[in-house]
Amino acid sequence: MTAIMLQGTGSDVGKSVLTAGLCRVFANRGLTVRPFKPQNMSNNAAVTVDGGEIGRAQALQAQACRIAPSTLMNPVLLKPESDHTAQVIVRGRAKGHLHASSFIGGRAAFLPEVLTAFRTLCSQSDLVIVEGAGSPAEINLRQGDIANMGFARAANVPVVMIGDIDRGGVIASLAGTHAVLDPDDRELIKGFIVNRLRGDASIFQSGYDFIEKFTGWKGLGVLPWIDSIRELPSEDSIPEDVDCSAASRIEIAVPLMPRIANFDDLDALEGETHVKITRIRPGQPLPASAHVVFLPGSKATIADLQFFRRQGWDIDLAGHVRRGGYVFGLCGGYQMLGQTINDPDGIEGNPTTIPGLGLLDVDTVLTRDKQINQTSGMTLSDSARFSGYEIHCGETVRSHHRVMPLIRCDDRRLDGAISPDGRIAGCYVHRLFDMTGQRAAWLDRWGARSDGLDYTARVERALETVASTMESSLDIEGLLAIAR
Repeated sequence: MTAIMLQGTGSDVGKSVLTAGLCRVFANRGLTVRPFKPQNMSNNAAVTVDGGEIGRAQALQAQACRIAPSTLMNPVLLKPESDHTAQVIVRGRAKGHLHASSFIGGRAAFLPEVLTAFRTLCSQSDLVIVEGAGSPAEINLRQGDIANMGFARAANVPVVMIGDIDRGGVIASLAGTHAVLDPDDRELIKGFIVNRLRGDASIFQSGYDFIEKFTGWKGLGVLPWIDSIRELPSEDSIPEDVDCSAASRIEIAVPLMPRIANFDDLDALEGETHVKITRIRPGQPLPASAHVVFLPGSKATIADLQFFRRQGWDIDLAGHVRRGGYVFGLCGGYQMLGQTINDPDGIEGNPTTIPGLGLLDVDTVLTRDKQINQTSGMTLSDSARFSGYEIHCGETVRSHHRVMPLIRCDDRRLDGAISPDGRIAGCYVHRLFDMTGQRAAWLDRWGARSDGLDYTARVERALETVASTMESSLDIEGLLAIAR
């Protein structure tokens, strides 16, 4: 076994991106590399070729390794459904639900599955790069842990700790992590990386030296701020809006509901010069300036639709439609656009039927069978190709006399719906807008011009930039020595 684990002093210190960057660094050196995250908590999922779910970050890390994603890479995925419950995905398949009250004890039962997946990946590769979750400094979560030190101890994997200097307090966060850890856990940590430095690294040298002396960990380098990371899909943090000065831009408004899922569906659109994405937070109205209102996926469609109405967004949306605006719903957002959402088996709570927004003549019945598959095909109106994936519970049926299907999949299935005037549409296909021709067709329909952006190539360039910056800024040989 040759492996190394990246853990962080907190959430969002850059673990996912640095794992992807190291995967590309070592892949570029000719090694067979695999990413691994024992336990992830995210509603931003991707679909593997064998029809399983894993965290979106692990799919990006697989791309960095130049391999197809596998359910081995993220054996336990927790998908929050409320503030107190999460659906548990084990090796890509739903295995029930975990309540917050049983979180600590319940997750420990998955450790054998996690170790089996890890050892299988080790047998297939020269090097496994493991990503932790949150922080091991959250010692209240140590009992039953399978995501950080609990996994590292069980698998005997050396750890490198990451601190984020951009958020401030990086010396205290690294030293404090060292101070609160159990001595046996601390023994596994062999080095540290300081991430996201803006400016002159020499100014930080005395702080860097202090961390080495205080912790006894080997300093493996200071990584500068990398602008192109913004061009990579985000794992959990919804990106900040980026303004656009193009005169011919269109504005796409995205209401942010509590259980939003797969928010990376908009990444390719956001890369277009003539598109402005405006994320609408609770308490804000849907802007009258919007050309398009985009309803994203949801892990709890009924609860999110009720939240949508409590915000008054249904009234704003009706006004948007009266003004001739466009509306697009994806997955849960597509279900919301219909006439009814029926949950006879209580998939999302108590059995109920609620009215949808009534903008498409479709009806949805939620079911226990989860559709998880990669898919490709074309939109019927323009024959533009798409490639993406589906993750949803439920079946949506069109009223065939009043609404047309939106897409035809390569397996001949018809999916989605579009209104007779073409202004309201929706479907189940995540990443619909990634392919250049498909995205250009939608922008043309909405009144904007596409740059012809090759989204896949953009992500590849960003991965290469991250990898080259890590090569020049970090002690890569020192990381390899730790892994060995």
